[in-house]
Parts: sequence; C-alpha cells; structure tokens
Amino acid sequence: MQASDTGARAGILVTGASGFLGRELLAQARAAGRAATGTHLTNATADVSLDVCDRAAVDDLMARVRPAAVVHTSYLQGGGRMREVNVDGAAHVAAAAARHGARMIHLSTDFVFDGELARPYREDDPPGPVNEYGASKLDGERAVLETHGAALVVRTSLIYAGAEPGSTERMVLDALAGRADVAFFEDELRSPVARGDLAAALLELAELPQRGVLHLAGPEPVSRLEFARLIAARHGADSTRLRAARSAGQAVPRPLDCVLDSSRAYRLLRTPMRGVRAVLTSQHNAAL
Repeated sequence: MQASDTGARAGILVTGASGFLGRELLAQARAAGRAATGTHLTNATADVSLDVCDRAAVDDLMARVRPAAVVHTSYLQGGGRMREVNVDGAAHVAAAAARHGARMIHLSTDFVFDGELARPYREDDPPGPVNEYGASKLDGERAVLETHGAALVVRTSLIYAGAEPGSTERMVLDALAGRADVAFFEDELRSPVARGDLAAALLELAELPQRGVLHLAGPEPVSRLEFARLIAARHGADSTRLRAARSAGQAVPRPLDCVLDSSRAYRLLRTPMRGVRAVLTSQHNAAL
C-alpha cells in the first residue's frame, strides 16, 4: 500500500483493482508517477483486500490511505449479493470518501436506461432500467450522489481491448473455438469503449471538478453481433461462424438501444475516445 509519511493525501484509490478496468487504472496511474492503491475482494492481484459491504473496513482503509481521489469500479452483475455490493457498497465508499475529503468517481452503466428512446441517451434523460442489474446500478448511483455531494457518476458501456481479452472478447473467442454455445444479439446496440481510453479519461476526470452524472463511452455504436464480428476479424477468425440471436423476448429483459451520448465528456477531456473499428483494425495498437 502506498501512503504518505507526512499525512498528505496519497493519490488515487481504485476499488475493484483486480478487475478488467481496475487493473488498467492502477497501471496507468502508477506509470504516470501517481501514488495509487488498489483493492480486491478475492483475487489478490491488487494491494489490499476489501469488502465494500463492510462499512467499517471501508472507512478504516480510507483513513489509512487518505486518497485525493477514489475511483469506484467494484460491482456485481448478478448473484445474491448484487444489490448489497452495487448499492450499499457504493454508498459506503462514497460516504467514506466524503468524510475524508476525497474526490469520488463512481462507475455505472448504460443499463440504467430502458433502450426505447430511439436516440443516444443524454445525462438528463430519465433512467428506466428493465432488469435487476440495471435497477441496482441506478440505486447505486442515487446512493452515491446523495451521500457525496461532489461525486461524479460516470456511465459507460462495453469495455474491451486490454492486454488480455475482456469478458465480451473471451465470449467471442470461446464461441469460435467451440468452447461455448453463445449467440450474439443483432438487435441490441451499445457504445463499446476501449479499456485504455476509458482508464485514461477517468484519471483525467479525477483532476477535474465535474460532479453529477457524465456519459463516457465509445463514439461508434454497434450491435452486439457486429461487435463480435469485429473482434473475430481482429483475431483472424471467420466471423460468419458466429451465431446471431435477438435480444427482444429474452426471459431476462435487456435494453435494446442504450447507446450513450458522450459529447459532453468529449468536450471536457483531452483524452481521445476511439471508435471500435479504429481500435480493432489497428495493427499497431499497444493495448491489443
């Protein structure tokens, strides 16, 4: 753990730093010479074990690390503890950050929307989640904003393109290899964002005074099927082997078109956010 000997603030605390985005945040912060501490729950690739649902443990860590900024990436997409982690855990981190005077950035999702607007969602569009995951993330947003008056909630989309494949990329590669029977939705539109771009933008936002809600995703909407085909092509595989399906009518409802309008973030940031085709067709991209 990195902390100041003089009691001065010690840079950045990243929760969920053993996750796909958290690892990149930690690596970029340290590469830039920033003091950075990362937490994990069960995967000890980060510095400190932390259960965000343990309010006392969160407050104790915040007091010891004294970060200038917290980037909260911990979440669950399902399971019995999903609401506890996504709502209570987020509130605990926000409350501790507020008590200790730390900047708070909370990661949320495009799944807080119902996908029926028929245009990209702006920050002031009313949310309306259609499944329990989206509802838990929306409640987490509200808990953070109510608890930390200066917090910034960043909604993003599918994260991809790391040194190792992300979850969507692994799903595509497993389908191509016959390790999984997976179909990809041709009627669900998202705004994929490259992991390195998103991490750099979040670290930039940690130095800015923005508060409230901000959309930060890729500039090029694609369907889940088109995204899968681009990933397959990037790996030199035959994308026609991927099986198509429709999201509409699934047993667990999903928003069909939750493309995010990130123009406000693009105006704020120096960090360029690349389109999915530019990232996946690049032969010189160090992030792949």
